[in-house]
Amino acid sequence: MKIAGVQFCSIWVGRRALLAGRILLFFSLLLILTEVAFSQELSTGSRRAERFYMEGRYKWQLRDYEEAVELLKRATEIDPRFYEAFLVKGQAYFEMGKFRNAAASFRSAIVLDQDFFPMAYYNLGLSYLRVGDYQPARDAFADFLAREDISEEMRVQAEKNLKNCDFAMQAIENPVPFELVRLDSNINTNADEYWPTLTADERTLIFTRQTLADPEGEKVPGNYREDFFLSLRDNGDWSEARLMGEPLASEQNEGAPSITADGRKIYFTACNRDDGYGSCDIYVAERSGESWSKPKNIGSPVNSHAWEAQPSVSADGRTLYFASNRSGGIGKMDIWKANMKDDGSWSEPVNLGDVINTSGNEMSPFIHLDGRTLYFASDGHTGMGGMDLFVTRANQDGTWSEPENLGYPINTHHDEIGLIINARGDLAYFASDRIEGQGKDIYVFELYQEARPREVSYMKGTVFDNETKRRLHARFEIIDVETAETKIEAWSDEINGEFLIPIVTGKDYALNVSHEGYLFFSEHFSLAQHAGQADPFLMDIPLQPIREGEKVVLRNIFFEFDSYTLLEESIAELLKLYDFLVNNPSLRIRINGHTDSTGDPEYNLALSEKRAETVVLFLTEKGIDKNRLDYKGFGETEPVADNETAEGRALNRRTEFEIIK
Repeated sequence: MKIAGVQFCSIWVGRRALLAGRILLFFSLLLILTEVAFSQELSTGSRRAERFYMEGRYKWQLRDYEEAVELLKRATEIDPRFYEAFLVKGQAYFEMGKFRNAAASFRSAIVLDQDFFPMAYYNLGLSYLRVGDYQPARDAFADFLAREDISEEMRVQAEKNLKNCDFAMQAIENPVPFELVRLDSNINTNADEYWPTLTADERTLIFTRQTLADPEGEKVPGNYREDFFLSLRDNGDWSEARLMGEPLASEQNEGAPSITADGRKIYFTACNRDDGYGSCDIYVAERSGESWSKPKNIGSPVNSHAWEAQPSVSADGRTLYFASNRSGGIGKMDIWKANMKDDGSWSEPVNLGDVINTSGNEMSPFIHLDGRTLYFASDGHTGMGGMDLFVTRANQDGTWSEPENLGYPINTHHDEIGLIINARGDLAYFASDRIEGQGKDIYVFELYQEARPREVSYMKGTVFDNETKRRLHARFEIIDVETAETKIEAWSDEINGEFLIPIVTGKDYALNVSHEGYLFFSEHFSLAQHAGQADPFLMDIPLQPIREGEKVVLRNIFFEFDSYTLLEESIAELLKLYDFLVNNPSLRIRINGHTDSTGDPEYNLALSEKRAETVVLFLTEKGIDKNRLDYKGFGETEPVADNETAEGRALNRRTEFEIIK
């Protein structure tokens, strides 16, 4: 990488860093071992073998592992009983990622002397674990645990890895449904692609591509850079990905993006920047029309002197999940979250707790658009031996359910990290190098039913002035009609008036769209019965300028059957009408009541008037001057649809307000 500190921005360099963390203990123990060996007699009587060993050990300390291995191989060829040379060679192979070679070296050392260095059993088990040879790995850990001359710390680690072996063998016997599909050449190239992020309508894909910083240079560490690329989908096909460029791009590296549901805000990781707080920080940029703002460090208290990265933003844009090794955590890397305050700043981050975070590493959080299903990677929970993918769900009291391993073959002995799920919850995207010869590419697979989040639909369109057709920067609110809680608050694009708002199925919602100087727009989404897939709502919203004679249908005012008693689900809409009157104190309105044609016309007329009067009473009780309010019932005399159908009758049963002055 071009910048050492940016390594955790990348899934793949992050793997190496995690691996280094896992073998650090063995590195230090072997260093002690070899230092002791220097003060005592080595196990070889060959001065020539000893010379190659000394040179190889020196190269190993310099992390020149390839040269170290060649020298140590010479030593063991000269003296096949040279115990220490096999140990250091095994460690060098391990750090090169050549785990089968490492296992062979550690096994040779154990055959020569099973008591000289008990940690050789542990190292052997870990080498087998890294290539998915679970039974011999389990045997090695069991042999290690059978010894009495091991530390309590290493006993705990060995027991954990033995448990991983048992889990992995059981998972392989009971695989989950999984069929991996590689995205086409418009996305994946000869370069490495990873860290995908997706808008709710699945039409915009942003990902990280690693390319040569100097195209004429060699493919060596220090000559790589990470940049964002964007692809758009039309008629099911992804366009050729293009570099997003300035102002998002810089001479440094950017990685691990998380885009909001509407594609208008992007959070990402950047490291070692002049305005940084620590090694890596989280940044944000916003889009207006087709242009992105200059990225801004989101600042303290989210960013600190520690490492903060891999952000994931909630559907409403007000909760940020991220990984950090900041103080106050539980393990090496933990998952934290922060909430956006009303002034746009962020609250003090909160650790997600020991149900999710362990003494190991928890990373790459992804909060689904349903707001309650969290996916993440961990090597601390029981898994296949590396970084595995897990799912957890938020409980009603704010706690999290026990994380569930996504199973084999989604998880393997490799490190899996960086999973995202589409809005519908049926497709998962992630990057992998598990297919030989393909490098790091982005793949998609159908997620099995038990691991899916709640399905999320969306509403998409534009807001405009009904008369001039001018696009408007309007405020949106999605409200749970049962609880009157605002679930989503958003704005249409200030340039083109476009909006995209995610909507979780399984509930009924009120939509309110407002802009200063205009009547607000009201709509109702009845999704309580939609536990499965709900089609997107594609609609353009015309807003009417405030003037006499204009009317607004209040689609979220509900009454008990054949009654003028308001239902609780009406409160959210009534409060919006109250706010509208408070913000426009010069207006005088009339509440109009309407019914369908079912029943006696005179009865319907009286019912519609009583319902209109009930709305007025609510507003006056809230403090609106009664002289600003009037009401009238029209019964069935002003239908807006055919009374012959249930849908038409539902449209005719309505409450509206009209500007009368």
